[in-house]
Amino acid sequence: MKSRLKLRQLLILFIGLSLAALISNAQAGWTAKRIGTGGKDLNAVYFEDARRGWVGGDDGFLSHTEDGGGSWVERSLGTAHGVNDIYFVSKDSGFALAGGSIFSTTDGGHSWREANKFSPAEFGGAAPELYSLRFSGKKRGWVVGSTSKGDNITGSILAITRDGGGSWEMLHAPTQDELIHIDFVDERHGWIVGAAGTILHTDDAGESWSKQVSGTKATLYHVDFRNEKRGWAVGEKSAILRTSDGGRSWRPVESPVVATLLSIQFVSDDEGWIVGRGGVILRSGNGGQTWIEQESTTKDNLYALFISKKNGWAVGGNGLILRYER
Repeated sequence: MKSRLKLRQLLILFIGLSLAALISNAQAGWTAKRIGTGGKDLNAVYFEDARRGWVGGDDGFLSHTEDGGGSWVERSLGTAHGVNDIYFVSKDSGFALAGGSIFSTTDGGHSWREANKFSPAEFGGAAPELYSLRFSGKKRGWVVGSTSKGDNITGSILAITRDGGGSWEMLHAPTQDELIHIDFVDERHGWIVGAAGTILHTDDAGESWSKQVSGTKATLYHVDFRNEKRGWAVGEKSAILRTSDGGRSWRPVESPVVATLLSIQFVSDDEGWIVGRGGVILRSGNGGQTWIEQESTTKDNLYALFISKKNGWAVGGNGLILRYER
C-alpha cells in the first residue's frame, strides 16, 4: 500500500513538473507592446541592463525605461531628425545620432546636448546623415554615415574621436558608398558594412580601413562580431553572411525567408538572432550555420534588435516594441 502511495505521489510530481515546463515554454517568447510615439517608427534600441533601456525613432523621438520596458518616459533631444542609433559607454555617458548631429549625455540620459554637428558646408552642400556609433573604450569611438543631395547618395562619412566625443576627425574611407553600421570587438579590430555589399575592416584601432570582399552587391545593414575571427552580416535580398577568419572570406548562408534583414546579434558563440522587414525574426542555435523563423506576432517592420542571455528587445513601425523573455 505504501509503495502504491509513493508511486502515485511520484506520478503527481512528474505531471506537475511537466505542466510547469509546458507553461514556462508557452510563456517564453516575444510579446508586443506599443508606446505613444504619435505613429512614429522606432529605429534604435539600447539596454544598459535588464531594467534600464532606450528607444529612439522618427522626428527626434527618444524614450527611456527603468523597469524593463513596463513604462516609458520620453526625453527631448530638441531635433526633428530621426534617431538612428543609441549607445552608452558607461552608466552615465551615452550618445544618440540624429541627422548630422551627435547628441551626448553625462547624467544617464536625464539631459542631452548637441555635442557635435556635421554641416552640409563640410560636404560641398550635401546633407550628412549619421547611422551608427561605437566606442572601444571611454575615449576612442567612431561614427559612420553618408551624404546626399536629394535622393542621391554623394559620399560616405567615417569619423573618429580620441577624446570621448569632445571632438571628431574625418577619416578617409576606401569607398564612397553609404556606410550604415559599425562594430568593434576590442580596441584594434572593427568592421563597417554598407551599400553595394561594402565591408570595411581595421586592425589598427580604426586609424585606417581596408575593403573586404563580401561576394554580394546587396546593401548590408548590420554587422556583429563575437571576436576578431567570427562575424556575421545581414542585409537586403535576404542576405546573411558569415566569416570565421576575420572577414578575409565571407560565405553566404541560406535564409528561410524572403525579406530585407536589418539587424543581427549573437548572445553566445552558438545563439544568434536576426530581425527584419515584415516582422521577420530568425534564430540560430549553431553559430549562424542555419536559421529558423520565429513567431513574432506582427507584420510591422522590425528595424533594430538588442538581446542578452535572458531578455531581448526589437523595435519597429508605429511605436512597436517586442520583448523576449526565456
